[in-house]
Amino acid sequence: MLLLLLACSSIAAPIAPSAPGADPEQPAPIPPAGKGQATAVFAGGCFWCMESDFDKLPGVVSTTSGYAGGHVKDPTYDQVGRHGTGHLESVRVVFDTSRLTYEQVLDYYWHHVDPLDAGGQFCDRGEPYQTGVFPTDAEQEKTAVASKAAIDASHTLSGPIVTKIFPIGTPFYAAENYHQNFHETTPGRYNSYRFGCGRDAKVALIWGL
Repeated sequence: MLLLLLACSSIAAPIAPSAPGADPEQPAPIPPAGKGQATAVFAGGCFWCMESDFDKLPGVVSTTSGYAGGHVKDPTYDQVGRHGTGHLESVRVVFDTSRLTYEQVLDYYWHHVDPLDAGGQFCDRGEPYQTGVFPTDAEQEKTAVASKAAIDASHTLSGPIVTKIFPIGTPFYAAENYHQNFHETTPGRYNSYRFGCGRDAKVALIWGL
């Protein structure tokens, strides 16, 4: 079945690293947040899609696909994809605080996922594809809890948000180089996967876009 072959959940062979000369199988470097910048980490199903979505948000400086929330140090894509580490596919976002607040970044996140689905996201099923918010400090945690409660109270959605807010400082591990900027390095495969998975159509339906 074509969809399964293209799914983010498939154990894919390395295609090309995002950086010339980089070993595609090795974890990518994690860009530090510079002066006037902050980081945010989210899980929203396929990290290829989350990275692509956040790259479109003005004020975002960099995005890194990776893993967070599990119990294994330095997990690999193979390990996470086999549902053995407890990690969620995640994206680490560095943003310019003069252009974006964490609250705005968080709101953008909510509107690009299905926060009502406890079993995964769209065509990708299982723990690695669940949604999650990973606060980096107490202020982010407070904002995330309040934002989630406000959406529930507004009855904008058809049910309660099931997205978990993880403990402050939950470790983030970068995914292998070949996963970074996948929407740019392998656009044919990425676009086929995204369309086949029905992500955009489902998000539009959930949020009334």
